[in-house]
Amino acid sequence: MLPNWDTTPADLPGAVKEIKKAIRARIEASGRTVEEVFAVVEDRIRREVEDVKSGQGWPELDHADIESGNADPDLVKRRGCLVVRNHFDRDQALAWDASIVDYVESNDFFAQYRGPGDDFFGSVGSKPEIYPIYWSPAQAEARSHPRMATVQRFLNGLWHHDGWFDPATDVGYPDRIRRRPPGTDSGGLGTHLDPGTLDLWMTAEYQQAFRHLFDGTPEQYDPWDAAHRTTGPQYPGTTMCSVFRTFQGWTALSDMAHDQGVLHTVPIPGAMAYLMLRPLLDDVPDDEMCGVTVNQVFPVSSEYHSLLLEALTGIPDVHAGDSVWWHCDMIHSVAPVQDQQGWGNVMYIPAAPSCERNNLYQKQIHLAHVTGSSPSDFPEEHYERTWPNRSRPEDHAEHSAVAG
Repeated sequence: MLPNWDTTPADLPGAVKEIKKAIRARIEASGRTVEEVFAVVEDRIRREVEDVKSGQGWPELDHADIESGNADPDLVKRRGCLVVRNHFDRDQALAWDASIVDYVESNDFFAQYRGPGDDFFGSVGSKPEIYPIYWSPAQAEARSHPRMATVQRFLNGLWHHDGWFDPATDVGYPDRIRRRPPGTDSGGLGTHLDPGTLDLWMTAEYQQAFRHLFDGTPEQYDPWDAAHRTTGPQYPGTTMCSVFRTFQGWTALSDMAHDQGVLHTVPIPGAMAYLMLRPLLDDVPDDEMCGVTVNQVFPVSSEYHSLLLEALTGIPDVHAGDSVWWHCDMIHSVAPVQDQQGWGNVMYIPAAPSCERNNLYQKQIHLAHVTGSSPSDFPEEHYERTWPNRSRPEDHAEHSAVAG
């Protein structure tokens, strides 16, 4: 059994040295060297990178095909991301956008705004750009809408989930909104991923989730296997997510051109194998994990991950009512933009299926909704507590991905 820590180790450099030594020993016990195992992963990733560079990085499916059961999941599974066209009617999305404006203005939000509550979006140049708003009627309606449930059920079903989560029910994870006006200069967000940090190597559950990478059998690693992903602890941090998301996602409330500071991903779900094994190579100091540490996002850099960055691919043009989704382990970034043309408005809504871990957090969601508080995964800003026109839990039926 590998050494493990359910909570953040007091001596992080010492723990990093200990776990790297133990993983190396386990791999070598398989009869292969660390370098041989990494080469297997690197060769596979290199082929995927070349495929992405020569073809379509972002699959596109129409909501009608998902709803009718005619959507082909194969390319989505290979690329780990997709754009859902016509997820909502365009008029519905534009109405939600206008409703959010009315909501914040009627409550004098801009006079109350105290600046970003965390530093994660510090580079975007917001005034604000990311609104710490969670309980507008528009957001609550979109999260609980049958058309949202249809897509979440489809995405959850791409995973091997037996015994680990219920693909038919979503916990309705509340997140923020983005409104970026025309003319904006935005620094974007650097390449990173969000499933965790050092806990991915150091906790017993995640060690089981990545067992095939750590025992010398990377050919058996499957990025769509949910085993042990829904029960493990996560080290606290300013960017942590308390739930297991099969996919991160957002719904467009405006039209956005592909060259206007949009989302990019490395559309290779299996790239996680590369990221997890890369720190074990000799060019990485024994007390480091390629820049990964606690209280920060998981970074992806040209120093250690240049091959992966070759496949960084932006979304196509999207329209109000489309939605954008990417596998929870996927490397992603937001491109910078100067003098943005048009609005760039989205509601962040992921797929977070019912499971032990998510159901615990759902209790926090309900309490925050009742009181109008910021959810506990986010900074304690609580702008909406006194807003009389915020949504209430009783306004929307229990959210279920069975609907639709």
